[in-house]
Amino acid sequence: MVENDHLSECEMPSIIQQCSDMEESTDLYAEYETNGHPPWADHHQSGEDLDNVDCLRRKIKYYFMNPCEKFHARGRKPWKLCLQIIKIAIITMQLVSFGLSNQMVVTFREENLMTFKHLFLKDYVDGSMDTYAVYRQTDVYDHLDYIIQQYGHLHNTTVGNHEYEKDGASYTPLSLCQSYYRNGTIYPGNETFEIDAQVETDCLDVYPMYHPSLRGVLPDFELRFKTMISVNVRFVLKAINLQTVRHRELPDCYDFTVMITFNNQAHSGRIKIDLENDVDINECRDWKVTGASPRNIHLTLLFDSLIIITCIISFTLCMRSVLTGIRLQNEYTLYCRKHTGKDVPWSDKLEFVNGWYILIIVSDTLTIIGSILKIDIQTKVLTSYDVCSIFLGTGTMFVWIGVIRYMGYFKKYNILILTLRAAFPNVIRFICCAGIIYLSYCFCGWIVLGPYHEKFRTLNTVSECLFSLINGDDMFPTFKNMKQKSSLVWVFSRVYLYTFVSLFIYMILSLFITIITDTYDTIKQQQQSGTPTTELQRFLSECNDLPNSGVYRLKEDNCFLNCCINRYFRENCYSKFNNWHPCEKANQFRTNESKNMVSVSKTYYFVVTRCNI
Repeated sequence: MVENDHLSECEMPSIIQQCSDMEESTDLYAEYETNGHPPWADHHQSGEDLDNVDCLRRKIKYYFMNPCEKFHARGRKPWKLCLQIIKIAIITMQLVSFGLSNQMVVTFREENLMTFKHLFLKDYVDGSMDTYAVYRQTDVYDHLDYIIQQYGHLHNTTVGNHEYEKDGASYTPLSLCQSYYRNGTIYPGNETFEIDAQVETDCLDVYPMYHPSLRGVLPDFELRFKTMISVNVRFVLKAINLQTVRHRELPDCYDFTVMITFNNQAHSGRIKIDLENDVDINECRDWKVTGASPRNIHLTLLFDSLIIITCIISFTLCMRSVLTGIRLQNEYTLYCRKHTGKDVPWSDKLEFVNGWYILIIVSDTLTIIGSILKIDIQTKVLTSYDVCSIFLGTGTMFVWIGVIRYMGYFKKYNILILTLRAAFPNVIRFICCAGIIYLSYCFCGWIVLGPYHEKFRTLNTVSECLFSLINGDDMFPTFKNMKQKSSLVWVFSRVYLYTFVSLFIYMILSLFITIITDTYDTIKQQQQSGTPTTELQRFLSECNDLPNSGVYRLKEDNCFLNCCINRYFRENCYSKFNNWHPCEKANQFRTNESKNMVSVSKTYYFVVTRCNI
């Protein structure tokens, strides 16, 4: 018979089973000895160590529970889940509000850019900016003269509310600058030249409504076409965006810095003309709106502040969960080294690092930064809509991606999420290998086909063209637009394109799909079998306590107190408990187990089952 004076909680069910089978078998330990044991069961452990192990199992199992299971286990409300749902709603509302406001800004900016092109570019037609250029010297002078005339008579030509910028009491002038090489003599007929690479810039100012034409500004003005690099015309116009009044928002004042460039860097006989504008948004100095009540900006600022506070709380809760996972990882690692003498594999260590929490932390950080920038934009401290849009857009995208985590609590959706997570390492390795082949085709196509195909002129366009071919887009024009000036290059282009399409579409993409399907089948088989596949899963499988059993209601901080109580009653009840027959001990354990004391207190449960109280 067993004479162990430290009968643990895990040994009692085994003794119960033995005593119930005494009439049918004389070998009480036949079944006990044939059962398999995990590695940590081969080491002798005291009762106190077993209690610590059970406590560690429950803490780890509780950490991996979903919010509903944690609610049944300890009665704690799923505040983190509720906070994430609220955060998704208010962040989406913030993004929609900012998007509508940003849309009006973008529309006003783009329409003004189109207006400036029609006002200051001679004979401009929509969509002709790529081919808009001049080829004669007289055309260059005519275009410059046209710009100055249109600028001088802006009040009589524009249909918008554009106005010149003022510096005090006077208007700011238009700036006309010519950049050219300092000295140079070029004789293409003799195939000789002499040039100084230093660039000089000459500028002159033209004040509005004082000089109607270029000749009126400077009759002797002359362009150095042989050495000229570029001619830049720059001026500032002001306007007010009145369309926001309809949306109960105060109009903003805009400063448009218009830059017209005559590009002659190639000296090919074709001078390209381009017009661009930079926008500065400012709060109007004095305003009065009647017939409508403007939206109170303080409410918007209060709403943005609420989002910042919500994200800070979410950031804190998720960071605490991440730190808890790291702490449990360290405890589990120390336990395995102490009792099994083995190091925990990285796959088990990474199980304690919840990637969803990391994603929420990143999204909260981006949303906080974006909300601060949004507040600065609304108070006219900043005008960087693009930077704010990147932070808010990326943060909202990560928030919505985090919703997938809660869909994983459903069995049918969970297998898809597990497949994506399990296949991710293999997918990254596959992309690295396929990316090397992809880059090799990019470099080859750029250097060989670039002079003969417009889609291969730069590495960026080459990458975009090849990626489109992988997806089956724009395939026929890519073959057709290849110039046939060189028969050798034309034949090479056919071999190049056919091999690329065949390799990536028929082989690499098929292998990529195979990786996903194999991982899906593996995960599906593991779920159907229910067999633990890792040491961590085997370790947790020893804990059969359900979330609603009540044993999890003992706080983690009381595990040490629990162990001390157990040790005290072991030492004091030893003389009484050790003299019992194993079957009497089993019957006592079965009797007290039916009292449902465990829902009241785990500590009291241990006291009852270990000492007849």
